Amino acid sequence: MKDLPPEILEIQYSGREVFVMQHKVEICGVNTAKLKVLKSSETQALLRKAKAGDEQAREELIAGNLRLVLSVIQRFANRGENADDLFQVGCIGLIKAIDNFNVDLDVKFSTYGVPMIVGEIRRYLRDNSAIRVSRAMRDTAYKVLQAKEAYMAQHQKEPTVEEIAKLLGLKREEVVFALDAILEPVSLYEPVWSDSGDTVCVMDQVKDDKNNDEMWVERIALKEAVSHLTDRERKILSMRFFQGKTQMEVSAEIGISQAQVSRLEKNALRQIRKEM
Repeated sequence: MKDLPPEILEIQYSGREVFVMQHKVEICGVNTAKLKVLKSSETQALLRKAKAGDEQAREELIAGNLRLVLSVIQRFANRGENADDLFQVGCIGLIKAIDNFNVDLDVKFSTYGVPMIVGEIRRYLRDNSAIRVSRAMRDTAYKVLQAKEAYMAQHQKEPTVEEIAKLLGLKREEVVFALDAILEPVSLYEPVWSDSGDTVCVMDQVKDDKNNDEMWVERIALKEAVSHLTDRERKILSMRFFQGKTQMEVSAEIGISQAQVSRLEKNALRQIRKEM
């Protein structure tokens, strides 16, 4: 790796750790323009050499795709994580992508490499998350992620939820719930769009259909309308619509005929609709 810029002299991969030797990369201030970028043809040629066991080609691939790692970790810049840590974890994903890439398929390396880098960073964030998820749900999520990586290694594309569920013999809902459970939480005040100083945050796009102003007004109007009913009418509506009883059950309990229950119920509902 003699041709690398001075910012990065050597990268060693051992187990699950990546170390930047001698001159540590300052991610926040690094000039990415100085990082080597490989052409598509160069990448394909190096990938074939690396698959044949050429370690020098493998190192050149790692060095030539560091800017790809840097571009990916920018997506996680607002999570409060150390940029150097994310960069090192991203390099693990890059190395996995290089080692598992299928050169016989007509797929760009970045198409396969970016999801692998993102997946490795998400796994790191999940394992270090302050939110605790049940062991059973976490185990299911691990199986889903492993199946996803295996599928990508074979097909060079991301599987759908249905394909993962079929591979693992799970229901689609189980796969969705497991993946949702390990997602990193997002602050309601995290900006999602900004234009001329007018910033839109996550909370501005969150809608509560059960507690909006319109629903509050309707509840107040309903309460007011119900208050104008007789005690017997309120009792019938409560037994019918809150307790789930039939008209025959209501008639037996309050001592009137089913026809009278039906008539009182219809009159009460008609009055409520009229007042609202």
